Amino acid sequence: MSGDKIYTALSEEHGGDARWAFGTGFTDALAGVDTTLPEGVDGADLALYCQMLGDDALVQAQRLVHWVTDAPELEEEVALANIALDLLGQARLLLARAGQADGTGRDEDAFAYRRSVGEFRNVHLAEAPRGDFARAVVTLLVLSSVRLAVFTRLVDSRDPVLAAIAAKAVHELAYHREYAVSWVLRLGDGTPYSRERVAQAVADVWPMTGEPFAAHPAEAGLADQGVAVDPATVRAEVHDVLTHVLTSATLDAPPAFPEPAVAGRDGVHTPDLAPLLDELQKVAREHPEATW
Repeated sequence: MSGDKIYTALSEEHGGDARWAFGTGFTDALAGVDTTLPEGVDGADLALYCQMLGDDALVQAQRLVHWVTDAPELEEEVALANIALDLLGQARLLLARAGQADGTGRDEDAFAYRRSVGEFRNVHLAEAPRGDFARAVVTLLVLSSVRLAVFTRLVDSRDPVLAAIAAKAVHELAYHREYAVSWVLRLGDGTPYSRERVAQAVADVWPMTGEPFAAHPAEAGLADQGVAVDPATVRAEVHDVLTHVLTSATLDAPPAFPEPAVAGRDGVHTPDLAPLLDELQKVAREHPEATW
């Protein structure tokens, strides 16, 4: 069978939509899901919360993509790409829920490609420069540990959509953390040079570790309603996890997290986010409404 015939046959299997090969033309991310808002919950607050969680995943995924073709081993390149895809899937569902909850009907593409820097709600650690491989895995260790702790509790959210997203995501996030742990242990208990590099990565990342535990007012209000999770409630748990990992890697026990302060959740970002979004949004902005 010629290449053209193979392509045609596969297109027919996907309902005749030739865009399947480019990863587009998918159905609504929340198709078939009951998206009714829980009683008493403000849709704007829920949308904002979903943007916070979704933007953390979207921006971190884009940063991890920078390791494709640049990881130290082919196996790690594939692993990091798969982690980025997991996060992209989480972002897609969360941003779709945001557009449904706020009543605008915006889809995930509108949130990803048609917002300015000040409209993104991710924490600074997600947008920080990738640095070397040691810094990449330390960053992943911190973000996945926080996210896993939060999503484990979101499984019991009063919002059935958030609960369903969390139930799927916890398995992915457990792997993300496991991957990061394995590399921190390997580097920390490896050669003197690898230990030096991972210790420096911890020192570089640590000043940004307080922000993920600062609750935005909308986040705190939804937590009181049993919809969201107050990140302050997982702070001690996450610190215990990181202490265990770092000391097992023969590194110094980490200091306390810096004082939490809301920044990225309010749209206040570092200069590192703008070029990252330029890269992410370039094609969509140059060819608006295009289909592929």
